[in-house]
Amino acid sequence: MLEPYKGRIFDPCCGSGGMFVQSEKFIEAHGGKIGDISVYGQESNQTTWRLCKMNLAIRGIDANVEWGDSFRDDQFKDLKADFILANPPFNDSDWGGELLQDDVRWKFGVPPKGNANFAWVQHFIHHLSPTGIAGFVLANGSMSSNTSGEGDIRKNIVEDDLVDCMIALPGQLFYNTMIPACLWFVSRDKKNHKFRDRRNHVLFIDARKLGVLVDRRHKELTDEDIKKISDAYHIWRGEIKGKKYQDIQGFCKSATLDEIKKSEWILTPGRYVGTEEEGEDKEAFKEKMKRFTFELSKQMEDSKKIDSEIKKNLESIGYGL
Repeated sequence: MLEPYKGRIFDPCCGSGGMFVQSEKFIEAHGGKIGDISVYGQESNQTTWRLCKMNLAIRGIDANVEWGDSFRDDQFKDLKADFILANPPFNDSDWGGELLQDDVRWKFGVPPKGNANFAWVQHFIHHLSPTGIAGFVLANGSMSSNTSGEGDIRKNIVEDDLVDCMIALPGQLFYNTMIPACLWFVSRDKKNHKFRDRRNHVLFIDARKLGVLVDRRHKELTDEDIKKISDAYHIWRGEIKGKKYQDIQGFCKSATLDEIKKSEWILTPGRYVGTEEEGEDKEAFKEKMKRFTFELSKQMEDSKKIDSEIKKNLESIGYGL
């Protein structure tokens, strides 16, 4: 959805470097040049940081990845990235917020000490260039929580017209958590002279019904699912020539900031996209009742036969009813 062809790519909670590898794969798949991007990352766990360095090295990816806590020891204080791709830990309660109450990054409000979700959101925004865009995964609670000032922070971010798109994901996508998740897309430049002016609008996509089960506990989005989501976003942004964006009941909706305000600044897509339209039932009521009555009568006859067989079997072993 972000298409990071050129510029500075940053992940301040990069883990073993998966986002960087996927960015490189995207560029290669679309005929771009690897040298057109600069990669920056930070990871707080030293073992994971070493794995990341190794992961990138064996793939020939040149990256500046530093070890350290992004909140308390930001290694890239002056970096303004063109793209931020991140999957921060959900609902982290041990992030040291009590030591950072007056931090310059908290432009939209001081994040609660017991939950780092909106510390991450504001950290990402702080590191975006004037035309930068961030895409990141967060727990679903970030879309609607009003506890400990989170609702006010979300309201301030929306009012500043930074939220570009919100996506509700299907459950069971992740192997390391069962917490329902969503995607946030935050943009510094929604006017964007190249494409459609998206100011004062947010695209909501409800993708909860997409995906297929790959085992009893996990789902995956198919290539068709991913295309459906990304196409809706790119058409809405005006990036696909010859296609005009339209809301799709139950799937996507371009909502105004006034509509979001009326919904008390909650960003849950289901509030905006509505429910999927049911197919028209062309069967007349009388015909439908005849069919239902016939099917029920047949099932009752079958039930009598089964009861009779059970009685016979019980009698044959000396337990007649």
